[in-house]
Amino acid sequence: MTVRTRFAPSPTGYLHIGGVRTALFCWLFAKRHKGTFVLRIEDTDRERSTPESIDAILEGLKWMELTPDEGPFYQTDRMDRYGEAIKELLDKGMAYHCYCSKDELEQEREAQRSRGEKPRYSRKCRHNAQIKPDVEPVVRFKNPIDGAVIWDDAVKGRIVIGNSELDDLIICRPDGTPTYNFCVVVDDLDMEITHVVRGDDHVNNTPRQINILRALGGECPVYAHVPMILGADGQRLSKRHGAVSVLEYRNLGILPQAMRNYLVRLGWSHGDQEIFSYEELCSLFSLDGVNRAPAAFDPEKLMWLNQQYIMQADARFLGELLGEQLVLRGVNLADGPPTEKVADVLRERARNIVDMADKSEYFYRDFDEYDENAAKKNLRPVASQLLTDARQQLSELSEWSCEKINSVIESILLQHDVKLGKLAQPIRVAISGTAATPAIDVTLELIGKERVVQRLDHAIKFILDRVAKST
Repeated sequence: MTVRTRFAPSPTGYLHIGGVRTALFCWLFAKRHKGTFVLRIEDTDRERSTPESIDAILEGLKWMELTPDEGPFYQTDRMDRYGEAIKELLDKGMAYHCYCSKDELEQEREAQRSRGEKPRYSRKCRHNAQIKPDVEPVVRFKNPIDGAVIWDDAVKGRIVIGNSELDDLIICRPDGTPTYNFCVVVDDLDMEITHVVRGDDHVNNTPRQINILRALGGECPVYAHVPMILGADGQRLSKRHGAVSVLEYRNLGILPQAMRNYLVRLGWSHGDQEIFSYEELCSLFSLDGVNRAPAAFDPEKLMWLNQQYIMQADARFLGELLGEQLVLRGVNLADGPPTEKVADVLRERARNIVDMADKSEYFYRDFDEYDENAAKKNLRPVASQLLTDARQQLSELSEWSCEKINSVIESILLQHDVKLGKLAQPIRVAISGTAATPAIDVTLELIGKERVVQRLDHAIKFILDRVAKST
């Protein structure tokens, strides 16, 4: 059997964490079995579906590198096919027209509630439909009355739901548009989907879909209902927990590889392993490893994992991402060193690309103020002569390299009989505005001779001005 999975989002909003994880599980399962991953856009809700949502879904999947093997297919392009399938069920006597009005149905439900019964359609049109010429009927599926729907869920195990619990589902509205549960079945049948991996909020839909599928002569796929994602407080994931568009994480500087790794571990495990390569994910993922219990979203763990990937990533790739962030801030990249080199020296200090950009602006443009605490501690009168000597000797260098810069620093340390921190920290604050930079020689080399000398001049003047004001 050739494995065929599908991801079928409704374009009524952004692509959130839960949706992306479902897509990832579908994609990985297909990859593991050398199968096909199908993308289907379920856009029959014409009032709520928007082109912007479709674009966000496609862009989110592209960023996550979850490229479909087939699709995207759009349900709105398949209306004729749904009409054929509805006619087939009507012809077989497995569906019927219902002329009950909304008021009649509501009265029926109210009566059932008053008797303590579960509200459901009484099926009166199933047995003796009274045709009303002035009413556009719906089409209802003639659900079996006896027996039960049984399936072995790949995540939850065997599930049994009695047909007596199900009513006769509407499969076509009065205006002729098919309903969600019907379209899904026809699509899965036509696209030969072998494994339906989706959130466990669809469990109640599954027995209805299985009955419709059997009525159309199809064989049931393997169903795998994945538990939902919760916030750290155990509540359903919401915006305050991080249930935002997956593209927001791109904007925060999360690497797609890190997000993939984090999401796959959010409900799936392979022993105690935390970090997986692309090849490992594609070879190891299985539905057997999906947990039955809900998983909790932990932003801090995502950031930790992202930093692990930043530390391992190709410098050119990081440089491209860093450059994109800096350009968004109005930085002219021509005014500084190659972003690839900056990203390489900052990779161990940044949890995400935004953080890296925050720490790298001083390589490209001057800053207006020093960090107050850093200046108070390091730009003191005692550092004035050290900075003056550093400025003088560095300005005389004919070759601007880490080796030559180190020679100057060692010379000044010997001359003043001080340890590296006494010189390096004032220089750091002078050239970056903060007390935290990569190795001082590397930082100076990347900033460039002219800019370093200018910033040392400014720091010396800053110290002298403060001395003058205090006297």
